[in-house]
Amino acid sequence: MWILASGSPRRFELLRAAGQRCFEVVPSRADESRGAGEEALRYVTRVARDKAREVAARRPGVAVLAADTIVLVDGEPLGKPCDPADAAFMLDRLSNRAHEVVTAFVLLDASGKTIADRIVCTEVVFRALGAEEIADYVASGEPLDKAGAYAIQGGAANFVVALSGSRSNVVGLPMEEVEEALRRAGLWTAPVSPSR
Repeated sequence: MWILASGSPRRFELLRAAGQRCFEVVPSRADESRGAGEEALRYVTRVARDKAREVAARRPGVAVLAADTIVLVDGEPLGKPCDPADAAFMLDRLSNRAHEVVTAFVLLDASGKTIADRIVCTEVVFRALGAEEIADYVASGEPLDKAGAYAIQGGAANFVVALSGSRSNVVGLPMEEVEEALRRAGLWTAPVSPSR
């Protein structure tokens, strides 16, 4: 038994789809604010570590997995949009170009020691998006709680013309790397997953 320190239904669904059953969900209460001048990769890594440590402090004696995902455009992070106008702005920035999706994940053992601490990057290329198409997608509500204002597993799937790297990373958890870390820690209880 271990803890997923996330309230993300997407992370939960990815783990369940891979057959993982022996974990509990405990959303982190860690502050996810970006510090002034904080570099993007440091930020996403710090937040993942803070999430893991915050939950581990509340639930000592249990291994904890935490993650944080950001979208990078020209090195600038796009987190979750603050409102529909911000979501439309983000999607317009992503239109007809490449961006990176970066997930940091941290696994703490039952004593609170870090046993995995990784960053996984995936390059995604969007086709050109029209203003009406962006407005319709934003009006669906789907982009409002997603880093970069889109869900590759949802309505934004047809925006993508190319992807290089882990698709599950874009959803919110790089499953191949997470499974490897959990297996090494003896925490993966599901059967061996098929290739992704």
